[in-house]
Amino acid sequence: MQIYEELQARGLIAQVTDEDTVRKLVNEGKATFYIGFDPTADSLHVGHFMALCLMKRLQMAGNKPIALLGGGTGMIGDPSGKTDMRQMMTKETIDHNIACFKKQMERFIEFGEDKAILVNNADWLLDLNYIEFLREVGPHFTVNRMLAAECYKQRWEKGLTFFEFNYMLMQGYDFYRLYLDYGCNLEFGGDDQWSNMLAGTELIRRKLGKDAEAMTITLLLNSEGKKMGKTVSGAVWLDPDKTSPYDFYQYWRNVGDADVMKCIRLLTFLPLEQIDEMSSWEGSRLNQAKEILAYELTSLVHGEEEAKKAQEGARSLFGNGGEGADIPAVSLTDEDFDENGAVDLISVLVKAGLVGTRSDGRRAIQQGGVTLDGEKVADFKAQINKEDIPDEGLLLRKGKKHYKKICRK
Repeated sequence: MQIYEELQARGLIAQVTDEDTVRKLVNEGKATFYIGFDPTADSLHVGHFMALCLMKRLQMAGNKPIALLGGGTGMIGDPSGKTDMRQMMTKETIDHNIACFKKQMERFIEFGEDKAILVNNADWLLDLNYIEFLREVGPHFTVNRMLAAECYKQRWEKGLTFFEFNYMLMQGYDFYRLYLDYGCNLEFGGDDQWSNMLAGTELIRRKLGKDAEAMTITLLLNSEGKKMGKTVSGAVWLDPDKTSPYDFYQYWRNVGDADVMKCIRLLTFLPLEQIDEMSSWEGSRLNQAKEILAYELTSLVHGEEEAKKAQEGARSLFGNGGEGADIPAVSLTDEDFDENGAVDLISVLVKAGLVGTRSDGRRAIQQGGVTLDGEKVADFKAQINKEDIPDEGLLLRKGKKHYKKICRK
């Protein structure tokens, strides 16, 4: 099976322009393609993970990836799927986030001469003369067509600012510049990016003629990735300091029965023949499939050693009631305790990342979902005394499968 047909079989392709040409390009390893990443945080998350896996697959098939970092578009922020305007970031924050992205991407994609390249759209967007940009790009887009785009619909209800309205033109201009400067002939992106992506293809063909070889393809990246990448306590990050390898493993180990095979098909590099065999698994064998999923993805992101540690920790925890499990520890410092040497349990839940807010913590306790060393906590005002924390730590649990070891420095 060739790479395009494999992408189809894995359920990655949603929409394509010029499908026959796209298929020929990627199957022959002649695609120079890009995916954009706006640096909205200092770590990539699970939503980006799907895109990185796609880039890796295509690079292995001989195609050339361009990872476009949005140092310029990040100054505005993509309004797609947003009900409110994104918070504006400083240039210093954007540059810091880009540096973090670069480091993480190198785990997935091979960069270098005649391999993948990293490009920052700040290189051309920040120095644009506004009048020249309007004259070069503006005549090729009608306002009524832009307003009909899916990416603006949710923002339209609350008020789409002119600031954000420019984003589509900027993304279209990105593809145009990548086409001219790097021979980029294909753009990939999530299914919520279709209108923005078509803008680039249309601009290239209007500026350079209808025969210009520029195509777009959308995959189930952003909609699936955003859904996968959110938990009760926030995003699932690729940075081990934000989401530990154990928590990353546990996130995938705990996916729903209905989603496990979809995730294996979309995200792992297991052969399709093996996945097809697993598709018939039911009952307890689905737990085995979840372990395979969690191990494969944790190994991809954090390496085999961390994946093995996470798997052993999880098996120890759930096989022996939590005794001796190698699970992530959260250390409480002197600053966490009050003058009486106590800290409220809700603060510990928040610090441990088991809940996102104090309100979430209070609700979890009131609903009977929190235990401390095996004892259910009934009082949301409960506190932990420093002197009561043993050297081996206390086991704090929220729900059935989310654990942290609470220690003191």
